[in-house]
Amino acid sequence: MAPSRTRTYTWDDPRVGPEIMRTMSGLEVLRGIIAGTLPAPPMGRLMDIRLIEVEPGRAVFETTPAEFHYNPLGSVHGGMAATLLDSAMGCCVHSTLEAGDRYTTLEIKVNYLKAVTVDTGRVLAIATLVHSGRTTALAEARVVDAGGTVYAHATSTCLIKRAK
Repeated sequence: MAPSRTRTYTWDDPRVGPEIMRTMSGLEVLRGIIAGTLPAPPMGRLMDIRLIEVEPGRAVFETTPAEFHYNPLGSVHGGMAATLLDSAMGCCVHSTLEAGDRYTTLEIKVNYLKAVTVDTGRVLAIATLVHSGRTTALAEARVVDAGGTVYAHATSTCLIKRAK
């Protein structure tokens, strides 16, 4: 049996920011998270994924696959890629919202094209907005490595709740 490994991580109190964030546009919130002036979501720390770029209608997340992402088959669990994709697509939509607007994922469809392993190295989930209406938005994203190889592709429909 292989030796056990230990992983320790910390996170910020997720209840600190929501009131402040309601007064900011989605783009301002996401830029604040990148800059470290707003707390990153605890789930991102748990999964070791980070938002690294955002502009209106586009968001990029990164991670470097690690053993703690593995499934029993000896590769990174598909849920890690799905989480990266869902996060990128959600933030892509969030980047277009006004202060007080909210969104939630209604549906996500993921196609896995190639197995991710620790040997894959750093991967990015790059999301772009396809359409945004009054109540729904559609985004798409890809997980790619440094060479541009696509490991997964996804689409997402988000429900938008406008403040006004």
